[in-house]
Amino acid sequence: MALQVVTAVTGAPWEAALVGALDRADHGVTVVRRCVDASDLLATAATGTAQAALLSADLHRLDVDAVARLKAGGVAVVGLVDPGDERAGDRLRALGVTTVLPADAAPEEVVRALREAVTGGPAGGHDVADPRAALPGAGGDGPGPADRRPARGRVVAVWGPTGAPGRTTVAVGLADEAARLGVPTLLVDADVYGGVVAQVLGLLDESPGLAGAARQAAAGTLDEAALLRLAWSVRPQLSVLTGLARADRWPELRPRAVGAVLDEARRVADLTVVDCAFNLEEDEELSFDTAAPRRNGATVTVLESADEVLCVSGADPVGLQRTIRALGQLRDLLPEVEPVVVVNQVRRGPVPGDARREIGEALERFAGRPVRAFLPADRGATDAALASGRTLAEVAPGSPLRAGLRGLAAVLARVPEPAPGRRGWRRRRAG
Repeated sequence: MALQVVTAVTGAPWEAALVGALDRADHGVTVVRRCVDASDLLATAATGTAQAALLSADLHRLDVDAVARLKAGGVAVVGLVDPGDERAGDRLRALGVTTVLPADAAPEEVVRALREAVTGGPAGGHDVADPRAALPGAGGDGPGPADRRPARGRVVAVWGPTGAPGRTTVAVGLADEAARLGVPTLLVDADVYGGVVAQVLGLLDESPGLAGAARQAAAGTLDEAALLRLAWSVRPQLSVLTGLARADRWPELRPRAVGAVLDEARRVADLTVVDCAFNLEEDEELSFDTAAPRRNGATVTVLESADEVLCVSGADPVGLQRTIRALGQLRDLLPEVEPVVVVNQVRRGPVPGDARREIGEALERFAGRPVRAFLPADRGATDAALASGRTLAEVAPGSPLRAGLRGLAAVLARVPEPAPGRRGWRRRRAG
């Protein structure tokens, strides 16, 4: 049976010749449609008439979601670029196109790549693990994925139940303390319901921030330099990627794009701290359409991508009940995620007796999770920090809450905690 292929390389001077060669020769390929843009390509793929697609990097409206939808619909994707155009090849790979060939490749080679893409085998004799081998000039002087900094940084997601357990306070404090320990840190505001990191730090909340990074990631143009341009440099070793200025802009944070931003963040920072929204529920009115935007998809993506997930809980009975329910929901949705529980705002009064012991036993019994850290309530220090747009280390360096955050930051960043009261900390790695 002939392999049914759609092309989406409109405007390329070599497109007509390639389609003619595929149709004329006995390659066992049928070009069922020549699409004009990504929308036309997706509509054709939805009919089930195509098994594979040939596309170019400059296709109108092509982004990471379009490539993912093609693959989800069972359509294999092969990219074609002008000979020597490594930038176009890099963009296609950033969008998720694994196999990229030069446009002057022989028709037999293109057909072989299409068949291998459909079956999942190696494409056209080129090593799939190094798709740049298919491009002329690969391995030369031009920059490319092989020359980029390895993605070695760790991602810590700060999440928690509904209410006000202090997720942003913890996220900002951890990022600030890690930076003061000498660890290059990136703080990301990914709260799709009401991110306030910019306000807490006294930054301009109308800056592109995470939304701008997500747009570039969806277009396949985000790299380390672009990400750093979009982030605020708050102090040495600390950068901040601000969140949405308005909650109704949540469709701008597509899950796959957010995941791509985190992948790039691992290259620019040793530690990335992400302030997440609370909600994990699927939007029931959108569940019938897997291509529709999902408000909570960004949060789920962050939790899936993170190396460590902190569940920030309140220290009162209502907050603890919400935490237990949220942990159960997280376990049902993402059973592979093992969250670390941090109890915030611990104080006398809401829980009788030894608050730490009672809270720890309750969470162990009803949620099956031990408590990693207890953070004391210090309303005076947090109020002073919020009023001035500064961090606890700046307004209340002796705060017990600041000390707790510093110790937790050292553990997460995998560096020794300096002795209390020591100034001029230098970065020292464990071991």
